[in-house]
Amino acid sequence: MTINCKGKLIDISTPKVMGILNVTPDSFYDGGLYKDKSAIVKQIETMRNEGATFIDIGGYSSRPGADFVSEEEELNRVLPVIELVLDQFPDTLISIDTFRSCVAQKSIEAGAALINDISAGYLDENMIAVVAQLGVPYIMMHMKGTPKTMQQQTDYEDLVKDINLYFAERIAEAHAKNINDIIIDPGFGFAKTLEQNYELLNKLELLQFANKPILAGVSRKSMIYKALDTSSDYALNGTTALHMVALQKGAKILRVHDVKEAMECITLYNQLTTS
Repeated sequence: MTINCKGKLIDISTPKVMGILNVTPDSFYDGGLYKDKSAIVKQIETMRNEGATFIDIGGYSSRPGADFVSEEEELNRVLPVIELVLDQFPDTLISIDTFRSCVAQKSIEAGAALINDISAGYLDENMIAVVAQLGVPYIMMHMKGTPKTMQQQTDYEDLVKDINLYFAERIAEAHAKNINDIIIDPGFGFAKTLEQNYELLNKLELLQFANKPILAGVSRKSMIYKALDTSSDYALNGTTALHMVALQKGAKILRVHDVKEAMECITLYNQLTTS
């Protein structure tokens, strides 16, 4: 199981880590932490040294109730960071967390390698065509509504069946445009209640269809800290526990704030499955 990133085949039959770099002032955990070049470079160096295969850069917070950010502002946030990262670490595989085709295109032109779209093309009708034209891997996530409205859209006839139908439709459209490298993200925390998040994690293996790798993004989310009656600052232990579950259920990429701990989890998972 491989994906092609800038001409390099990345084998994700062995799970990989995607480190998160939010360049937004209002992300739920690390908003505002990376305001200057030195802080960004230090964090990228740390994540790379700890074993991250991908770095996911986002300029538009997708936390529940997040405020609108203009396309111009999003570009002003992410493009200089892409350029900075690749200047310091030229071989970094950058994923761009955006649902806008213009941001996707300009980011890839600046040197990014993957597109991570929380809406799977639903929030921008041009996204799938643009990704196809760019010829890059496409991470498509399950969500209903927008980041501002999604928590009011948690009704499902059958949670896993509905999500499978969603991905079947989105994958078919992507295949029709000749997008081959597709990664699916079930969207933990997006248009899902606490109970639905755990039902989804418990049945994650049921999303393994069409040989598409699964990305799990549970890092420090409210499904963890609300269940533990704490905050995101104290959700690392819970995150690690759920990472092991996600790996056992078939996840191939962990999208995380804490790379070292996620890599340790993968090392132990590999030990467990090869013994």
